Amino acid sequence: MKIRNKISLTFILLLIFGVTAVSSYAILFIRNYLLEEGERTIKSHAEWISLTISNAWDDDVDLDKVADIQNVSGYEIVIYDEEGGLLYASISSGIGPDPSSEIQGVLQSQPTFLINSAELDRIYVFSRFQIRPGVYQLIRVSREKELIYEPITTIRWIIYSGMFISIGLILLVSNLIARYLSKPIMELKASAQKVSEGKSNGVTISDRSDEFADLAMSINSMAQQLREDNERQAKVHEQQSRFFEDITHEVRNPLHTIMASMELLESGRLDVEKQRRYIQNAKGQAERMSSLFKDLLTLQRYDSDENFIQSQWFDLHRITSHLEGIYLDEFQQKGIRFIIQKTPCRVLADAPKIEQVLDNLISNAIKYTSEGEVSLAYQVKDKKVTITVSDSGIGIDEEHMANLFDRFFRTDKARSRDSGGTGLGLSVVKSILDAHGTEINVESSLGRGTKFWFQLTAK
Repeated sequence: MKIRNKISLTFILLLIFGVTAVSSYAILFIRNYLLEEGERTIKSHAEWISLTISNAWDDDVDLDKVADIQNVSGYEIVIYDEEGGLLYASISSGIGPDPSSEIQGVLQSQPTFLINSAELDRIYVFSRFQIRPGVYQLIRVSREKELIYEPITTIRWIIYSGMFISIGLILLVSNLIARYLSKPIMELKASAQKVSEGKSNGVTISDRSDEFADLAMSINSMAQQLREDNERQAKVHEQQSRFFEDITHEVRNPLHTIMASMELLESGRLDVEKQRRYIQNAKGQAERMSSLFKDLLTLQRYDSDENFIQSQWFDLHRITSHLEGIYLDEFQQKGIRFIIQKTPCRVLADAPKIEQVLDNLISNAIKYTSEGEVSLAYQVKDKKVTITVSDSGIGIDEEHMANLFDRFFRTDKARSRDSGGTGLGLSVVKSILDAHGTEINVESSLGRGTKFWFQLTAK
């Protein structure tokens, strides 16, 4: 059942129940009111009739006068003597209750006594009147209850007519109210359907400022969040696909080189110099794979390990001196200068991870610098140390800046693979520095070199 029909049916049932209850109560109230008024009227008329008959009483009852009173008043009149003997009764009076000793006893204390029982279809009133000093008679006045309830028939039809008219209006008004209340819900449903089908970016609703407007805003916020989640998921899926493609390529090429070198060495047709060269080639590819898996392990720990970083105070001079010893021969072989700062500077960070960052940056600088210099320097200011690695190499094109720190991204893939790069070095740098709560910054221009720098907490 539609929400509109549910709302309409609910209103109709509630209002019909209310109208019926009120109408029934009104009829019952009027019926009781008419009965109470009828009782008071009969008692008053009985006293008047008994007084009239008492004044007209001579030695005996004047039957003609009693008949006239009965015709004029519309009551049925019965007269008893003080012993309860019947003195006068009309033909249609019926038997009815007699003036028993119990009733006579009550009449001694109150001159008028009314009998209205649910088993009786008439109301009876007994009244005592005096005909001579010390001599009393009883008069019984009665009327059918239907005559008392007669006005309620007209009132009942008026109430029922009003009730049916009210129910008709209720049906109409309920339908209108249901349409009004369900309209924003139907609009939300239609808009949500368009959102689910991708035909709309959000739900729309008529100009409102109530809970439906709040609901529309909540749905729009949820839809926006879902779109963003879907976009992120699509991006992650794309990155994963590209990641597996890249890592497959990165592993396959060294394996092919190693297998080819092994096959040539097994042939036994190579001289000593070529054997040495192929062995070195295979060793270099194995080292490249080892470096690849080391970088992958670092990235995997960054993604999943909450304790990836273990910060403590250490002297930056210890790391720079170690790096100088590692790369000094390589710089001399390429004929480029290596300017490295080795002054004491205590910083708060994970020492092995910071050494890995500087190692990757210096390694990158050597690959892309054929002449000039590579420098590693740092400067302390306001309890922050800025560490800079710069080179005078080929530089980076502006179009590559946005993807520079993406995993397996290379500005020149052929050159990078030839030089043994994995495409993960700068991704590892960014992951480690992100875990330290700091950023890696870069400035570069083609033919004028590149500069990377980041900050750490210092004493």
